[in-house]
Amino acid sequence: MYRGAAVNLTLVTPEKAIKLAANDFFRQLLSSDRKELTLVREMLAGCGAGACQVVVTSPMEMLKIQLQDAGRLAIHQQKVLGPDGPTAPFSQPPQDRPYTTGTASAFKRPSATVIARDLLKTQGLVGLYKGLGVTLLRDVPFSIIYFPLFANINKLGQRHSEEKAPFFHSFVSGCVAGSVAAVAVTPLDVLKTRIQTLKKGLGEDTYNGIIDCARKIWTHEGPAAFMKGAGCRALVIAPLFGIAQGVYFIGIGEYILGYFH
Repeated sequence: MYRGAAVNLTLVTPEKAIKLAANDFFRQLLSSDRKELTLVREMLAGCGAGACQVVVTSPMEMLKIQLQDAGRLAIHQQKVLGPDGPTAPFSQPPQDRPYTTGTASAFKRPSATVIARDLLKTQGLVGLYKGLGVTLLRDVPFSIIYFPLFANINKLGQRHSEEKAPFFHSFVSGCVAGSVAAVAVTPLDVLKTRIQTLKKGLGEDTYNGIIDCARKIWTHEGPAAFMKGAGCRALVIAPLFGIAQGVYFIGIGEYILGYFH
């Protein structure tokens, strides 16, 4: 259940720092002499923040997905091939072998370092950034929805325009905005996960790009498949952005941005 947690713990902090700081930077850049940003400018600032964060997000998601999928692939391979190998003359081993060895009950667990080294050796830096396009396609709309929604909800907790909202209000604002944005981009997250899953079991679809992936999911699994995991994403993203936004609004953002002046 906790496979990939180490990758998340290592990279989620710089990812969120880049996202929040970039949004503030673009908001300041777009505000010029205006006191308040228009909705369109808030969305543009969010777009810039989403584009900046994929530098960390794309390799993080790539490694996390391979770690989380390794156990499923080992079990799938054992069911298809059997513990002693193929049991039928027409059985063929999968073209790509999962990052496991041995049976599903006693396989060697992969590590992010091993997977990253293997990708760099076989595919170069491009391998770590496979799915970069679909990651952008998910994270940019997420930020376009999240940041303007958070800013406007957070304003409701400000007594005066120049003072900050209370910590708890910023936390709740982050939770609400994060859950709404997470559910809204769930179809894009499904596409990203399928494309970034490098190892396929026997009988599983392979995908040649975003359009091919969307078409195969729609044909074989139906439109409901695009919303798989929406509830879980909302439960994870809501407190994550609530905490991040609450802590950031304590003053860390201003402290970091102070170095640019």
